[in-house]
Amino acid sequence: MARVLIAGCGYTGAALGLRLAGEGHIVWGLRRRAEGLPPGILPLGADLTDPRSLKSLPPGLDSVFYTAGADGSGEEAYRAAYLTGPALLLEALEAQGQRPGRLVFTSSTAVYAQSSGEWVDETSPAAPADFRGALLLEGERLLLGGPFPATVVRLAGIYGPGRTRLIGRVRRGEAVCPEGPPIYTNRIHRDDAAGALRHLMALERPEALYLGADHEPAERCEVLRWLAGKLGAPPPRQAPLSGAEPSRPRSNKRCSNARLLASGYRFRYPSYREGYGAILEEARSPS
Repeated sequence: MARVLIAGCGYTGAALGLRLAGEGHIVWGLRRRAEGLPPGILPLGADLTDPRSLKSLPPGLDSVFYTAGADGSGEEAYRAAYLTGPALLLEALEAQGQRPGRLVFTSSTAVYAQSSGEWVDETSPAAPADFRGALLLEGERLLLGGPFPATVVRLAGIYGPGRTRLIGRVRRGEAVCPEGPPIYTNRIHRDDAAGALRHLMALERPEALYLGADHEPAERCEVLRWLAGKLGAPPPRQAPLSGAEPSRPRSNKRCSNARLLASGYRFRYPSYREGYGAILEEARSPS
């Protein structure tokens, strides 16, 4: 039985916490408003950007997960979530004499600027094209260079229960299929993101870096057409590709999960078909 802290216990962190608690581990979920955490996760109300609120972490922690996300899309929000928060958490753990055996940090495949459909893996150059990826990369380096054994998981786009915006756009006929060369998208179901984190916690000697993405980087139009077919909606209309906003360059890469698979993890939802299929099936089931 392990004593586990999940800092920034939100969408993915709560799923991880429920899984660990169900296995008999003692799990604390840290977030500003901790009263909404699912039963089984011990609430810990604290602000990762306020060192005063981190002075009384649970003692004797065996594993720490940092799964916080930015509160907004601006640079200050990203800095707070991915640099200030990790730095203050490390300081608090050290000051309290904690010795966790592993600290796992959830980053993002946004650190890769490749935009021509290239395959990327853990050895590919990460040269972010905007402040979002740059701050994520800086946070990764902070954790990997810190006082505790650390692992970084660069997650692709997370989808799952409750995240149905794309489904809604297809159902309403608002989805657009861009003209031109293929644009690849990478994703991971929330339950596989949580499952991969749990898996890495159990490894004796995990690597320092993993990509968390499912088996199949999928061309955007392919996903939209598949969803339209399942929903009985009109196929997405074709339209010229609009230019990306200057602060968010267009992403177009294919993420390999070979290292995660080699570590022994097996996906519950190996592609968007299984993942979105489960979401659609749940929506059809009587409550």
